[in-house]
Amino acid sequence: MSDPTGSGGMDGQAGRNLPPLRLHVPEPPARPGESADFTHFDIPAADAAPRPDEAAQPGDMRDMAYGLIRVLNEEDAAVGAWNPRLPPETLLRMLRYMALTRAFDARMFRAQRQGKTSFYMKSTGEEAVSIGAALALSRDDMCFPSYRQQGILLARDWPLVDMMNQIYSNTGDRLKGRQLPIMYSAREAGFFSISGNLTTQYPQAVGWAMASAARGDTRIAATWCGEGSTAEGDFHSACTFASVYRAPVIMNVVNNQWAISSFSGFAGAEATTFAARAVGYGIAGLRVDGNDILAVYAATRWAADRARSNAGPTLIEHFTYRVEGHSTSDDPTAYRSAEEGSLWPLGDPIARLKAHCITLGIWDEDRHAAMDKELAELVRDAAREAEKNGILGHGLHHPMESMFEDVFEEMPRHLHEQQQQMLDEWKAAGL
Repeated sequence: MSDPTGSGGMDGQAGRNLPPLRLHVPEPPARPGESADFTHFDIPAADAAPRPDEAAQPGDMRDMAYGLIRVLNEEDAAVGAWNPRLPPETLLRMLRYMALTRAFDARMFRAQRQGKTSFYMKSTGEEAVSIGAALALSRDDMCFPSYRQQGILLARDWPLVDMMNQIYSNTGDRLKGRQLPIMYSAREAGFFSISGNLTTQYPQAVGWAMASAARGDTRIAATWCGEGSTAEGDFHSACTFASVYRAPVIMNVVNNQWAISSFSGFAGAEATTFAARAVGYGIAGLRVDGNDILAVYAATRWAADRARSNAGPTLIEHFTYRVEGHSTSDDPTAYRSAEEGSLWPLGDPIARLKAHCITLGIWDEDRHAAMDKELAELVRDAAREAEKNGILGHGLHHPMESMFEDVFEEMPRHLHEQQQQMLDEWKAAGL
């Protein structure tokens, strides 16, 4: 006869001789003042990963979520089944766009430190994630980025001055100062409005992709989030819908090892890979060397071809490293080893592609130095042009009443009343 008390017939004494339960709290491998150590990372050879057919069933390729797709080897050669065999002109475009992204970041970082804007986020060391994907996607595919994919806009040749106007929240800002700096919106570039709320873009991307399929369109969606954001409910809701409806979407998880002050272990990195999130949902999962732009390009192109052939979504984990602080509001030396960035075993994406191009004989150090100088001047000139429209430190750039506009096609009566009340109080305060 069963024991309804669940005590095992021991009058509530079950387990009294067992050791007490303990809670596991993840700890990063190195804290400030300690030596960084990445020897525990299993980095396979560049030609080790097989390349499954784009229409493969997710269950038949689950090992792809635990390996690491690499193309560039230690001799700076492109090898293996994932080698996209790109022509020289494409390789040099990739190199230029990554260098432009870094030059843009450097200039805008200095602008924030000079008080010209309130906030900025660099993508140093992660340029391959956005540039590789942007060049692998079609120009009219819709991107739903997070806040570190400015490279997508740059690779789609969006005007630098327009991006800077948004950062400065000046009179040239098409968003009229309503968005936090770096939260761009460019519909014409297939770049959905960035949100500061983590992972809201995931269900939006899946919904957009479902709508594209329902209309019989040919465009697909791609979205990005950080590894910590995979703990958000929106991420899992998006995965469910993407799996059930086989939405033509690419879901990118940028595993750069750190959130603003907590390492990836708090999102589950100690237990498994982030690409493995795909396995439980029946989604194709790929794990990619995020500092190898050829691997990023190849994986994104594979996933795009899969989506366009109605074979379903793909989740790609980009294994990379955040070299700089989370943002201009962050001091990474307060929570991680100062030497980590220089010891990252997968290197720098720009340096790796540069070395590959030199090995091929299509590039050299002198041309690279000249390109860096040209891009620095290009970004400098764009910044000077944008600053003619004002900078954040100059104060209000848009009329106060504009905060009530652009919500409805015709402003309803109650908003007219609130707008007038605000203007009356503004005037009474002598402002």
